[in-house]
Amino acid sequence: MSETKKIWLDGAIVDESEAKISVFDHGLLYGDGIFEGIRFYNGRVFRLEEHVERLFLSAKAILLKMPWTEQEVIEIVCDTIRANCLTDGYVRLVVTRGSGGLGLNPYLCKKPSMFCIAAAIQLYPVEHYEKGLQLVTCSTRRPSHATLSPQVKSLNYLNNVMAKVECIKAGVMEGLMLNDEGTVAECTGDTVFIVKNGVVITPKISDGALDGITRAVIFDLCERMNIDIIEDTITRYDVYTADEVFLTGTAAEVIPVVNIDDREIADAVPGPVYKQLLEGFREEAQNTGTAI
Repeated sequence: MSETKKIWLDGAIVDESEAKISVFDHGLLYGDGIFEGIRFYNGRVFRLEEHVERLFLSAKAILLKMPWTEQEVIEIVCDTIRANCLTDGYVRLVVTRGSGGLGLNPYLCKKPSMFCIAAAIQLYPVEHYEKGLQLVTCSTRRPSHATLSPQVKSLNYLNNVMAKVECIKAGVMEGLMLNDEGTVAECTGDTVFIVKNGVVITPKISDGALDGITRAVIFDLCERMNIDIIEDTITRYDVYTADEVFLTGTAAEVIPVVNIDDREIADAVPGPVYKQLLEGFREEAQNTGTAI
């Protein structure tokens, strides 16, 4: 790994110390921008095309005109990883509206700004994949479709940040976030899955869940493994009484949950469906993807 991180910023690879944006950038001033988190394993970027496609869909949703093509962004991600001499790690790809005035008007920003960071990452300690996580339910709710669609991965992540603060103060690493109806949407940074009577269930997109890339991998794996999987509205009662609970996310991968709000999940040990899906995910991640 390079001692000094190399950052792709608006067309050039620069040292971390030189990677600077304007204090008038609307991404900084108003959270006006979008991002993607992407993993790479064994010299391959996992589901890169899907992540870049979602970035462009987020841009379209907020009327942010991208001056790059999807293929150019794919090449930028790979160039950044190569510049840092990495084969395994995490990419944060960020697009802001760009520098403009102090007002809200986004059309005063002449052009978007983009930067790409590649680094090593470990979201959860290894032992939690073997022993499981504890969760609490957060009082902070997920935004509804009536505000900004949860499908837009915007830079305005304050609700997730405040929910994460609740988790930290409760002494846990992750927490359930509910929607306005009081049913389960997702976690502060991960998607929720439960297992009941052999069926894998995850919240519907309309309930506030992000249509995650890793979430889609779980659907693919279940189909290959002949495991029934459905989307449905999930309550906290459903989570408390599940046979298994696990989370997925780009950084988290697939990780089990054994206790929520002081309720043990089943026998408080990671279950067989989780173990099967974790093995399948790791096989997929290590052997597929866009070559760096």
